Amino acid sequence: MHDKMSGTSLPKSSLLSAFAGAIVLALVHQYLFYGHGLGVSMPIFVAVFYAYMYAFNRDRFQPSSWINLLLFVIIFMLALTYVLFNNLVFYVLNALAIPALISIHMVLLFGENRHGWSEPGIIGQALSHWFYQNFRHIVTPFRMAKTAAFRNVKDERKRVLGKVTIGLLIALPLLFIIISLLASADGMFKNLLSGIPEWIGTLSFGSGMLRLIWTCFFTFCFFCYLWGFVQPALRKTEREVQPSSTVPYHEPVAIRFDPVITATVLIAMNLVYVVFVVLQFGYLFGAWEGALPEGTSYAEYARRGFGELVMVTGINFVLMISVLKWTEFGSGIAQTLNSGLLYLLVGCSGVMLYSGYTRLVMYEEAYGYTYTRYLVHAFMIFLGLLLLIAAVRIHVRQLPLAKYYIVLALIAYVVVNYVGMDVRIAENNLERYRTTSVIDKEYLSELSADAIPLLIDFSRKEHGTLDEFLQARFTSMSREESDWPEFNWATYRAQRELHDYILK
Repeated sequence: MHDKMSGTSLPKSSLLSAFAGAIVLALVHQYLFYGHGLGVSMPIFVAVFYAYMYAFNRDRFQPSSWINLLLFVIIFMLALTYVLFNNLVFYVLNALAIPALISIHMVLLFGENRHGWSEPGIIGQALSHWFYQNFRHIVTPFRMAKTAAFRNVKDERKRVLGKVTIGLLIALPLLFIIISLLASADGMFKNLLSGIPEWIGTLSFGSGMLRLIWTCFFTFCFFCYLWGFVQPALRKTEREVQPSSTVPYHEPVAIRFDPVITATVLIAMNLVYVVFVVLQFGYLFGAWEGALPEGTSYAEYARRGFGELVMVTGINFVLMISVLKWTEFGSGIAQTLNSGLLYLLVGCSGVMLYSGYTRLVMYEEAYGYTYTRYLVHAFMIFLGLLLLIAAVRIHVRQLPLAKYYIVLALIAYVVVNYVGMDVRIAENNLERYRTTSVIDKEYLSELSADAIPLLIDFSRKEHGTLDEFLQARFTSMSREESDWPEFNWATYRAQRELHDYILK
């Protein structure tokens, strides 16, 4: 077998070994995930999958770099959340994020390096391995089987067997039609046929058969995905695609904003923002002491305009990135003016973001803490960090914004996973109860198993305030049966502490 990409010969046993490895990987996959929820199975499978890809792709393994190491750490930490935490939001999001990150990581580790890791094209390359490169190799195992089957068969016998196969394929639809007609014509023949499904039913077409189908399907998926890296589709050279002698080459059109037009837009927007920010300072820092707009209650002030402020901040962020990327600053007065206007835009955006953040805090104090409000808090902090990096970019023109933003987004997502959202929400709501004597018991009872130890401790101190809900939760969790692939530390700890609290 010949590797079309690198020109090196692959041993004939490598394809058989890779297919056998895909079968083993598919068996592990069905054992861990068939009929089970996600738990300790996730990090185990991620580790086995990486081992499989490396075992048959080690000669294409790219030299290690900090981004490859960072991605591996992030992927494995996200996989570990299925063992350590029990939050439903991240249960779903991580099930989407982990395969996506692994796909990009595989391209960086074993791909052809067509695109840098911060370029949008890396996503297209990862998708091509999911679909185009994958589908190209669906027939590869069949070719392998054909080669093995006919290895010692003479040419004449090969032709005969080929003709027999074609004849069977032609006969199948004809047999289906003929059997249907004969069954309609003769009752005894129909009774004979009707007994066949009952005989098949004795073969237990159930879990075992479904597991077999599952294993076969994922065997082909894993093998084709691997072989898409081992033998990727050849790319045509520019000379083959576009001969220089017949088709003239045109430089791509570069988008550039005139510095005078940019300055005009920034001045107009900043004038509005400065007036708004000056007015905001009176309410922003006075609202805590009761200095609210006339006719506005505490809760109304907190709720009014929050979404609009965040949206305007997002628009400012997009505008600032566009100016930084596509404006020719040049030198002299135009550069100084535009840089100053951008700094002013960052400052106004920061004040508006802080105003929105403050309103959200006030709203939570009035109405309590929830998943949505917590995630909005996290997003606003993340947006603030993006603004700070953009402010540095105004001064340091060579700063690669895309790389910094991608790394920051990945790290921020992992931090939000590990900060313990349910515990933080429970802590804030319980602290609000101590201040206002108001508590939403039903919402607290719906938090994940992460928060149950905290709720047990609170109920114990508050003379059984949440005992009714904890009893119902204990009954519900006691009915749940799970195997070891679904093991989750947060669930196990919650069940144990509920058992000790309710029964003792």
